[in-house]
Amino acid sequence: MTTAIILAAGKSERMGKEVDKAFLSLVDKPVVAWSLLAFERCVDIDRIVLVVRKEQQLAAKAVCKMFGISKLDKIIQGGQRRQESVAAGLAACDLDTRIVVTHDGARPLVTSEMVSEIVKAAKRSPAVAVGRPLTDTVKSCVKGTVVADTVPREKLWAVQTPQAFQMREFRAAFRALGKREVTDDCQVVELCGGVVRIVPILKPNFKITTVEDLQLASALLK
Repeated sequence: MTTAIILAAGKSERMGKEVDKAFLSLVDKPVVAWSLLAFERCVDIDRIVLVVRKEQQLAAKAVCKMFGISKLDKIIQGGQRRQESVAAGLAACDLDTRIVVTHDGARPLVTSEMVSEIVKAAKRSPAVAVGRPLTDTVKSCVKGTVVADTVPREKLWAVQTPQAFQMREFRAAFRALGKREVTDDCQVVELCGGVVRIVPILKPNFKITTVEDLQLASALLK
């Protein structure tokens, strides 16, 4: 079985502390609904675990019912940090899950085809993530905005979600993580010495973090 963990428990600091970006309106549906529908329509996904803030559990249930998310298995409460929300999602997965896919609910441009590609890649490698090669020049600023160095970009990638893992390896990596902080799920595997591979994508797949992102996503989804 392949289970998707869709993460929508984060706080939107850039849009305001009281704004829950996952439930903002985007074209004709909430932001998180776009991701839910992409995973619902993907033939390679069997179940969906949705992770939200405590106060949004009823709203999440209503969204899933409104848009016919039949693969929804559980709606659970997330943690203060991303890795705590992922750990909660892992604990909610059924024992027969062999591949687990994590995805930011604030990335509404994900497609069913993208999900299928990452699931198939995870059957060959223990940890995979979608990503794009960097095209901008990258500067390193050691202090403030003063440039210290120009970083060669030829080997640099912007890693996004979905990310997919072979469940046994991912659970083991999470157990070994301890109190260390990570900024994405693949880093959990990296820190434990595991191999992570990137699946290149060309289509936009950015995360909604600002009002401008919401406007751009709206234009792309119409």
